[in-house]
Amino acid sequence: MNSFDKHQRFLHFLRQELDIPAESIALVQRHPELPYSSFPMLLWRYGLITLSQLERIFDWLDYGWVSSSKQLES
Repeated sequence: MNSFDKHQRFLHFLRQELDIPAESIALVQRHPELPYSSFPMLLWRYGLITLSQLERIFDWLDYGWVSSSKQLES
């Protein structure tokens, strides 16, 4: 899986699983100079997600994208 696919799955997770509004995601995406790894922290720092959601995002980044990609292949 390439990085574009992983990014798309990540955005899908944010919108569908965590119900983060597209406007909130777009706000953080306006900072392309920042490393992609900062994305979850920026969502939290701007008050766009809760600490619980931040933890779920880190869990997904560590493990979830692998299982979600396997489900999509089935």
